[in-house]
Amino acid sequence: MVVFAMSPVQAAQSVSVGEVARIDAALLKDMISDGKELAILDPREEGVFGKAHLLLAINVPLSKLELRVGRLVPRKSTRIVLTDAADGMSERAALKLKELGYTSVAILDGGYHTWQAAGYEVFSGMSVPGKAFGEWIAVTYDTPTISAEDLHKAIQAGQHVLILDSRPANEYFNMNIPGSTNCPVSELVYRLPELTVKPETFIVVNCAGRTRSLIGAQTLINTGVKNKVAALRGGTMAWQMAGFELEHGSTRHAPEPWGKNLEQALERAQKVADRFQVKTIDSKTLDAFKAESDTRTLYIIDVRTPDEFKAGHRPDSEYGWGVQIVQGIDRYAATRNARIVLVDNQMVRALMTASWLVQAGCPETFVLGDPFSGVLLETGTRPLKLPGLEKMELTRVDAAELNELIKQNKVTVVDFADSLSYKTSHIPGAWFAIRSGLGEVVKKLPDASPFVVTGDDPNLVTLAAADLTSLSGKPVRILAGGNAAWRKANLPLSKGLEKLASEPEDIFRMPFLWGHFENKKEFEEAANDYLNWELQLPAQLERAAELHFSGAPQK
Repeated sequence: MVVFAMSPVQAAQSVSVGEVARIDAALLKDMISDGKELAILDPREEGVFGKAHLLLAINVPLSKLELRVGRLVPRKSTRIVLTDAADGMSERAALKLKELGYTSVAILDGGYHTWQAAGYEVFSGMSVPGKAFGEWIAVTYDTPTISAEDLHKAIQAGQHVLILDSRPANEYFNMNIPGSTNCPVSELVYRLPELTVKPETFIVVNCAGRTRSLIGAQTLINTGVKNKVAALRGGTMAWQMAGFELEHGSTRHAPEPWGKNLEQALERAQKVADRFQVKTIDSKTLDAFKAESDTRTLYIIDVRTPDEFKAGHRPDSEYGWGVQIVQGIDRYAATRNARIVLVDNQMVRALMTASWLVQAGCPETFVLGDPFSGVLLETGTRPLKLPGLEKMELTRVDAAELNELIKQNKVTVVDFADSLSYKTSHIPGAWFAIRSGLGEVVKKLPDASPFVVTGDDPNLVTLAAADLTSLSGKPVRILAGGNAAWRKANLPLSKGLEKLASEPEDIFRMPFLWGHFENKKEFEEAANDYLNWELQLPAQLERAAELHFSGAPQK
């Protein structure tokens, strides 16, 4: 690994330990504002990261680093700064990054504690820049909102209300406001013309909390929709806390547009894109961007629905549904000041998503015109290519054989699924473990029996099994098909956090994830805390002065 790429002055301010430079908080603060590409990565598990971290830090847990960093930071010479809680996670991550070929890595000396001690802001929560952007929208645009109680009264009074749930279909299926229609936020302009909207229709956009509700409502307003539009304050959480019932298992979805309705949607989207100076590029410009990918990071992101992507997509694109990108760009692109090119064969969703990203601090966001012309499309989901993964020689056991081994007490099962999934259901007697903590995990597992590793992500399971083999010196096998195969075989299941070889710190507790809470009171306290946290974000963002939004509405 080469010395961290920095100017002569910056190099003089850094301290090199081994092959990895250590920098102080003041130097990182300067780097954030120098306009150059930079990826700040925090390798702690999500549950601890969510409690305290730098605003612009991207959570890439060490347990899954090899599986995620290639997409998040595609250019190997990108400046990367690792930050943690001074707990050794950054040092371990730096070694892995070196193995993966990254050449410009530094560590923030002292982690977020040093940052805080220097007088800089430390944030809690997940995808904070996107959440803060939602609140910035509410303040800057004065986006209309409505309470759950007032929405319920309007429905009871017989007012013609169209409730559009702006979340992905899986979240909507889990829980939704009765009578609502699923229309993800990036699809609102695209699909609205196909819905029954009368002049008197009151359109209410909701999500689980606030962000996607606000973005969705303001999206419709920005396109010139004449109807009264509002965001539901607090989303499904507020609806529940007000004592109203939710539906579960709903599949209502706004249809795709065609003909004149599609033309209308594109016209509206283009006007908004023009207003915020979104640039549409052609294939020649994209080729020029790709030719510079050794010196400038390029993300090509397909923002259509999952089914559309699987049916056919550009081989050079990654998937990133527009419904999630605006509020969570950190899950798709970790390098700041990079180029982002959005792909959508109908253009509408890409134009609307780009109109928000350029305001959210990603000014070099482009839309690719006619993206599939002359391109041989790929289908399905692209498998992860991780060097060495296919060479790992690990034997497998099927579900029926494992069940017999468990009955005979001849095996120890170690489950690397996330803690919420483990709590919901797992193989009886299985130990919950997190890969990054395997050094301690091995000390807690029984000595007498060999191991069988399982989970939900086959790549993570393979990596964990290889690590466990090396650390334990015992035979390790993998459950073929993982936990899904066990369930498919209708074999017994247990629930609860009964055998913890690792602390369940891999998931940050969100109030709309019911499995995190034991009772209604605990949920309501968490929901109120979450909503209050969102409301204070603009003030904290202003104090931090690290991220700047732009694009106030034209009066």
